[in-house]
Amino acid sequence: MQGYHLYEYATIRLIPKVERGEFVNIGTMLYCSGEKFLQCVFHWDEKRMLALFPEVDIALIKIYCQSFEVICKGATAKGSDTVLSIAELAMAERFRWLTATRSTIIQSSPVHTGQTRDAHATLQKIHATLVETE
Repeated sequence: MQGYHLYEYATIRLIPKVERGEFVNIGTMLYCSGEKFLQCVFHWDEKRMLALFPEVDIALIKIYCQSFEVICKGATAKGSDTVLSIAELAMAERFRWLTATRSTIIQSSPVHTGQTRDAHATLQKIHATLVETE
C-alpha cells in the first residue's frame, strides 16, 4: 500500500506491586521508521490510579516516566547521564530498549504492529483507545 508505513507500538503500564501483576495503562509509545517517529504520551488519571493503588507515589511515577519522554526525544534531550546515553542510540534501538521486558513498576506491554499514513495521529488514536478512560 503506497503511502503507508509500518509502525510498532506498546502501552506503558504502572505496576506498583510487580509480584501481583496488576496494572493500569498510563501511556502509549509509537515507533515508525518510515516517518522517523518515536514518541510517547501519558494520561494521568490520578483518581483511578489511587483507587487501584492507594500507596502509589504519583509524583515519583511522573519523574520515572519523564525518562521515557527524554529517550524518545533522543540525544537533544536533557536528563540524567544514564538516560542521555540511551537517548544517543539510534531510534530503533531506543524503542527496543524502552519496550524490553523488565521487572519494575513502569513496564511496557508486548509490541504490536500496524500500518499508518500519519504516525502522530495513529499514536493519539491508540492512546485514546487503550489509555484514556474518560
